[in-house]
Amino acid sequence: MSAVEKTNGAEPESKTQASPAVTTLQVVQPAPKKKRKAGRMVLMALLPVILAAGGAYVWVTGGRYQETENANLRQAKVSIASEAAGRIIDVKVTDNQLVKAGDVLFVVDPEPYRIALAEADAALAAARLEVEQLRAAYSQAIAQERVAAGELDYAKTQYDRATELAGKGISSKSTLDAAQRDLDKAEEEHSVAVQGIASARAALGGDPDIATDKHPKVLSALAARDKADYELGQTTVRAPADGMVSQASSFKLGQFVATGTPLFSLVETGDAWVEANFKETQLTNMKPGQKAEVVLDTYPGHRFEATVEAIGAGTGAEFSLLPAQNATGNWVKVTQRIPVRLKLDGDAAELALRTGMSATVEVDTGVSRGFGTLFGSANAAE
Repeated sequence: MSAVEKTNGAEPESKTQASPAVTTLQVVQPAPKKKRKAGRMVLMALLPVILAAGGAYVWVTGGRYQETENANLRQAKVSIASEAAGRIIDVKVTDNQLVKAGDVLFVVDPEPYRIALAEADAALAAARLEVEQLRAAYSQAIAQERVAAGELDYAKTQYDRATELAGKGISSKSTLDAAQRDLDKAEEEHSVAVQGIASARAALGGDPDIATDKHPKVLSALAARDKADYELGQTTVRAPADGMVSQASSFKLGQFVATGTPLFSLVETGDAWVEANFKETQLTNMKPGQKAEVVLDTYPGHRFEATVEAIGAGTGAEFSLLPAQNATGNWVKVTQRIPVRLKLDGDAAELALRTGMSATVEVDTGVSRGFGTLFGSANAAE
């Protein structure tokens, strides 16, 4: 046998000896692959269950805190106007100036109002004098009635005497007629005197002893005087509350102002609240008195304590200038928002707050969804 043949013969033997090892490797390797595949299948089966359980837990334990970013800080704005018409002679404030309640903002020329007050004082004095004159007229009417009563008594006496003499034939018929005429005249004069007393009493308000300042004419003059004094006081306009003057850049000295015309605004810094517009689906368990936390965009690291003060009477769409008309064929249901007013607690007044600031609000309703809500939602879905 040649060397080549030996070599050729050796190769098959070598291959025959090596093949069992190769076969062994091919049998051992598939076992780990099956285990890995089984682990993947278990993981794939458990992952949806874990996600579903986690989602159910979040749903059941969630819903207690309702949050919205559709919120803004609000402060009361007072429109400043003058109740007295006239020319501005003094301006004490500038735009964006902080003022205290009672500080003078501006002064309207008071001279015409001082003159009106002097006229009202004169009219009051005249009314008091007139009442005294009416009281004197009442006394005079009483005196005249007494004189007329005396004349009436005398006329009656003369008539009785003339009648008696005429019956005896001593006096003439003309004497009796004259006595009758004097009696009639005395009666008329007495009647006029009595009416004079009644008229004088009525002029005194039906009470001759009425106090001068209680008489209707004096009361009217007093009211006119008080009005003139009030209008004079309105020439000095003061701040109604603590706040910041706004939109006063065009308000200048010498400007003529009319009664009731808005001149600028005063933003009350001491009266601040948050208006949060929650979705209607978030208001299920929300009630006044619940606690909340407010974060202003201006102070992102500061959490303000707040309390739900009131829930709006309706959605914003209901109070818009042109309310939506849903009685149409292309109506689409849209989740509405309802304003909720929150009162700031604590140190809100210590920071520089400005009306209109954006805020994020989180209200603690104290009520979680629970399993009943979960199952109820599932039944509703079916």
